[in-house]
Amino acid sequence: MSTNGTGTPRMMRNIFGIIMILIYIGMGILFYINFFGFSAGWDWFRWVGGSLFIAYGIWRAYRQFKGVDDPYGDRDN
Repeated sequence: MSTNGTGTPRMMRNIFGIIMILIYIGMGILFYINFFGFSAGWDWFRWVGGSLFIAYGIWRAYRQFKGVDDPYGDRDN
């Protein structure tokens, strides 16, 4: 099993990254559908928060699948 230089197996790092992508995008969707029951005065917070969560989830997905997040590249340790 290969590691990324810090002792973390690369497969576990990939699984954790995918789970976090799903969590961020899921939280954004929950904000959009008002799952948490914010009152009408907090609509701006729902839309801004939901947009930020989804945008960050997409950014993490890009970094995960393009390999930008891997500080050691394809080098096997």
